[in-house]
Amino acid sequence: MHAQILMDWLEDERVTRYLSDSDDVSRFIAQTVNRVQMPILTHLFNQGGRFFMVYDRGDIPVGFVRLVKIGAECEIVLVIGDHDNWGRRLGTSTIREGLKLAFLDMCAERVIAKIHPDNTRSMKGFERCGFRLERETPTLHSLSMTSDRYLDLLREGAMADSTDIYVTEMDKARLQSLVDFEDGTAKVELQHEIERAIVVDPQDVSGDVVTMNSKVVLQLDDEQKDVALVYPQDAEECSGKLSVLSDVGTAILGYQEGDTVDWVVRDRTRRIRIEKVIYQPESFGDFHL
Repeated sequence: MHAQILMDWLEDERVTRYLSDSDDVSRFIAQTVNRVQMPILTHLFNQGGRFFMVYDRGDIPVGFVRLVKIGAECEIVLVIGDHDNWGRRLGTSTIREGLKLAFLDMCAERVIAKIHPDNTRSMKGFERCGFRLERETPTLHSLSMTSDRYLDLLREGAMADSTDIYVTEMDKARLQSLVDFEDGTAKVELQHEIERAIVVDPQDVSGDVVTMNSKVVLQLDDEQKDVALVYPQDAEECSGKLSVLSDVGTAILGYQEGDTVDWVVRDRTRRIRIEKVIYQPESFGDFHL
């Protein structure tokens, strides 16, 4: 049970010694675990902010993140509880996930991280993600990231380990209109991909890029599938027409033949490879699609 794993981490002095709010976190989790069971725990942990578990490539829990929003600011607390995963830069990828939620879902204007100066690994992780030192005392360093800086870094490609992706000017305008009226995780993931994408003229996009209404051969782990990437109103999963707001739909947007991406699909990490773009509207001159 994830709640018991959390308790084990928060009873480990090596994990909590630099965690400024460890007492409050431990007390809240302990009281909650004694009262309810999963999946209600996740709902309760999200009260007053966001809470999510951190998993490795094998979907094993290795840590957690708390995001607490006060006004326009959001404080991020990151814990990697599995000692075997220390030093493997899981913290860096997890900070990026936290920033994605804070800025694109919670609409924070600034994210703050409060770190003990002796916690050099954590300091380096936040600095690698673009945080800047704001204030320091002998017992606490306060680092921050603004929304504008986050978007600039995202567009420069500094907020993702994955391959560059491409969207046409027309697709980006349509997709932006779509996410403006959406809520939830699907919107956040699609917004993130739109923001980091390299925008190109429809007539200049390479013919092996997955654009909207493209038909593609995918490899999902050991399974091969023929799919079409469509807008939500045209989706029909049983016929292979995947909404761009679906897990796989968002994952393949903008990638090219031969590209591979690891993506969470229905709570499980899948490896997705773009085997072949069978049809792309732009390469056929179908710019109206």
